[in-house]
Amino acid sequence: MNIVYTGENDSRAFKNVIGETVEALMKEDDKVVWLDADLMSCSGTNKGTGDRYINCGIAEANMIGVAAGLSASGFKPYAHSFGCFASRRVFDQAFLAGGYAGNSITVVGTDPGITAAFNGGTHMPFEDMALYRAIPGSYVFDITDVPMLVDVLRKCKDIQGIKYIRVPRKTSYQIYADGSSFEIGKGQVVRDGKDGVIVACGIMVHEALQAAKALEAEGMDIAVIDPITVKPLDAELIRSYAEKTGLVIVAENHNRVGGLTSAVEDVIIGLPLKFGAVAVEETFGEVGPQDYLRTRFDLTSDHIVRLIHGLK
Repeated sequence: MNIVYTGENDSRAFKNVIGETVEALMKEDDKVVWLDADLMSCSGTNKGTGDRYINCGIAEANMIGVAAGLSASGFKPYAHSFGCFASRRVFDQAFLAGGYAGNSITVVGTDPGITAAFNGGTHMPFEDMALYRAIPGSYVFDITDVPMLVDVLRKCKDIQGIKYIRVPRKTSYQIYADGSSFEIGKGQVVRDGKDGVIVACGIMVHEALQAAKALEAEGMDIAVIDPITVKPLDAELIRSYAEKTGLVIVAENHNRVGGLTSAVEDVIIGLPLKFGAVAVEETFGEVGPQDYLRTRFDLTSDHIVRLIHGLK
């Protein structure tokens, strides 16, 4: 895996990459269908061609029912909405018509957590990963950059079961080289280190790398792991770094209950180490620009550094 992180923003918007990748998948596989809850301009699929783009309207639960029916008929459905509506609003249908019934659906939830920004607290899910992690046999991804998004969208097409992809719509920082391939259930060591490890997902991988860089100037050697899949989690990799370094920090744009923090805690329970989490505490979202929200909810590299200082 080639790491190309420079700290500079990638100019490619996630939503445009979704549209381009789905169009390519449809040309390769006539069983691919894209369902949307009246948000095709927000998923970049409004420019798609052909009759396998279906606007289900603002009826997200029904959309998952349609996806389940398509899966039962041999199709490979993707279903998209805001992260909040793609999780909270459709959970019963995803659990029963999807998981329980043995159907395969790829659910794409965009603008999760603070990336919802000006859409505000009603549209700001800090619990979406927790919900999908609770479905037996499910897969949960928190997308870090464009190359990961492309590969995960492609791989989910042929993975059986319920898959949940949470991804912003705008731009982010590129971590991995274009064309990278990721193994389901295998984490990636983005930066090696011996004095501690930050396990970070999604937009927090950039913050973790910035924190590690700042701590390096103080003489600390901090590793950064991107789990790639929050479920299934690479327990062996994370536990090995926990045992080696004795210090584990989790960083996620999600509630610490039920998300990556809970998953990591399950892996390292019983080990003699220091542990902390930079995650959303028990609170609701609010309206504001992403930079403000990042500080408001302490989802920053500075907070990671302060937390590590307090634990050492």
